[in-house]
Amino acid sequence: MKNYWKVFCEETEFPGLWPRWYKNQCAAVGWRPKRGQTLEGKTDDTGWAMARKAIKCIAPGDMVVVQLRNHRVGRIGEVVRKLIGDNEWNPTVPPSKEHPFGGKGRRIEVRWDLNVGPTDPETVVLLPTCSRLALVRPTICRIDPKAFDCVVKAMKDDANWVGLHGRFDRERSLSDYIATYPFRLEDNLMPYPDKKVRENAFDDNTRSDILLIDKNGTPVVVECKQGAPTMENIKQLRGYMNHIHGITRKKPRGILVHGGAASLRDEVRKEVALDPLLRIIRYSLLVDFVPCT
Repeated sequence: MKNYWKVFCEETEFPGLWPRWYKNQCAAVGWRPKRGQTLEGKTDDTGWAMARKAIKCIAPGDMVVVQLRNHRVGRIGEVVRKLIGDNEWNPTVPPSKEHPFGGKGRRIEVRWDLNVGPTDPETVVLLPTCSRLALVRPTICRIDPKAFDCVVKAMKDDANWVGLHGRFDRERSLSDYIATYPFRLEDNLMPYPDKKVRENAFDDNTRSDILLIDKNGTPVVVECKQGAPTMENIKQLRGYMNHIHGITRKKPRGILVHGGAASLRDEVRKEVALDPLLRIIRYSLLVDFVPCT
């Protein structure tokens, strides 16, 4: 009987871990044998006790989904074989001063299903609310077949595809970029010509991220968010628009720029559809490096 499993990938703690798993067609867990965490015998480590029970049960033909932080998943794969023995330690986290023997060395070799989800390891899937896995921890555990099917369905929808690291760490950085290159957001956008209006603070000492003007002379209020837009974000943007309306006596447009998935929440999509003055735009971050000659 086929079983379904999720393995948590600590990409945040070990940058590059997920692309390494992808390249080597494996998922892996830690608990190094030389620390006394052996595959057999007694253990006082509750986490290891749960993990070794799971990896012992995994069998070729089972399906594995790699889970990442923030409700994201990497790929799904079919288990080909296990290299989990105490004498088979092969780290997927390179050795370092802190980890002299490396980490995540008990490997579960898989064959990634490249027909489900993106093929680029730098692109992952942000699961919508209805498809999210309830368990972030433990590191490895069995999941319900219905939950697995929901994950597969979400992975097939490219509107849920997001960059693994393709986000500005700070909303301020994104705001600065748009303020410098407003035409990349929309043709003919320019910084609002009155600096005092651009920098005018609201009653609570906050201000909109960016104030631009379009080719028709209409003020454009831009608000930047790292994650998927919410109703609260729209409320915030409208508050800024009302404030600018009071100052300029012109009804402004509003643009919400975000780094979440292309697929919007139903309530957000419906709200924006009813307001022609609002737009929601998703950004993607692409960086290239060229050697000097």
